[in-house]
Amino acid sequence: MKIHEFQAKEILRRYGVATPKGEVVEAAVEATDICREMGGRCVVKAQIHAGGRGKGGGVKLAGSPEEAESIAGAILGMQLVTPQTGPEGQTVRKVLIEEALDIAAELYLSVTLDRASGKPVLMASASGGMDIEEVAEKDPGAIIREAVDPQLGLLPFQARSVVKKLGLEGSTGRQAAKLIGSLVAAYLDTDASLVEINPLLVTGHGDVVALDAKMNFDDNALFRHPDIGEMRDIAEENPLELEAGKYDLNYIKLDGEIGCMVNGAGLAMATMDIIKLFGSEPANFLDVGGSASQEAVQNAFRILISDETVKAVLINIFGGIARTDRIARGVVAALDELPDVELPVVVRLEGTNVEQGRKILQDANFDFIVANDMADAAQKVVAAAKGGV
Repeated sequence: MKIHEFQAKEILRRYGVATPKGEVVEAAVEATDICREMGGRCVVKAQIHAGGRGKGGGVKLAGSPEEAESIAGAILGMQLVTPQTGPEGQTVRKVLIEEALDIAAELYLSVTLDRASGKPVLMASASGGMDIEEVAEKDPGAIIREAVDPQLGLLPFQARSVVKKLGLEGSTGRQAAKLIGSLVAAYLDTDASLVEINPLLVTGHGDVVALDAKMNFDDNALFRHPDIGEMRDIAEENPLELEAGKYDLNYIKLDGEIGCMVNGAGLAMATMDIIKLFGSEPANFLDVGGSASQEAVQNAFRILISDETVKAVLINIFGGIARTDRIARGVVAALDELPDVELPVVVRLEGTNVEQGRKILQDANFDFIVANDMADAAQKVVAAAKGGV
């Protein structure tokens, strides 16, 4: 689960992380008084679940309360396009009005999971304010990494080591070391999957402040954090992913044209790869799971074809735990409820009860395109999406 910047800062403040003063608003007129209270100069920041907002015009400096209202009015309601939103962008419904601070240096700081070691990893860089992926690509040595023991947390000597590598000394260094420890504690305590501050600001007076903040959380642990669960903003989430979540379907919307329904995450990844190999792009990742009910399959298919970008559907099922006849019945039931489906549907079935599954599809009142294997299925669905057979 993702949350907004202002919500992430609210959590980090509980752990003693310094942040700029700010208030979030949904109406531009509210920005005037808030900016005036901050001395008449402030920053207006779009609140969406995506990074790169500044590049898209979603972060602007206002030199007066009146300008703050004007900027807020322009940003609120805009379809903000950033490198992380895709070309469709996201609608801005809230803006954060924050005090403008004197910037002496911008650093980068984050905590995430290193799947190779199975431990959280603290990452830092003196190249703050930039895309960390770009920094890592151009200068891998600029990324400082420190593994964190999940039982012990970040030890004091590790924080001091990171601070020294960042070139911070004196009071500034001590503030930074304390903030780093607080950041790791917040990550561990809240079952976060990512905590990122970019940039971490060093002011002209030597203070260390989280100028921006991003937090993502493990959905499976939200039952332990009802306060964080209440921060969920469903307006920022894809409607198809929300619908799939109601039926415990593992669905992620992508940018392609081939709708995929597969059982098993590994097979789903392989299916997406082979679609790309034959010249098209998957419109989604969808794993119906090993024990999907007929109802779940039925709803999965309905969600797939409700995606307007989908031009053809590939159903790729290997029946181990999942029975292919159950999958087939779910698909046919969905088509019976949606009689106007004109999309080509390619089906590849193998495994448990495969003959029964194929018979169900053969007897259905729909012209399925049957494939013999994965390569055959990928070729047929790509051809169908392009208007071929």
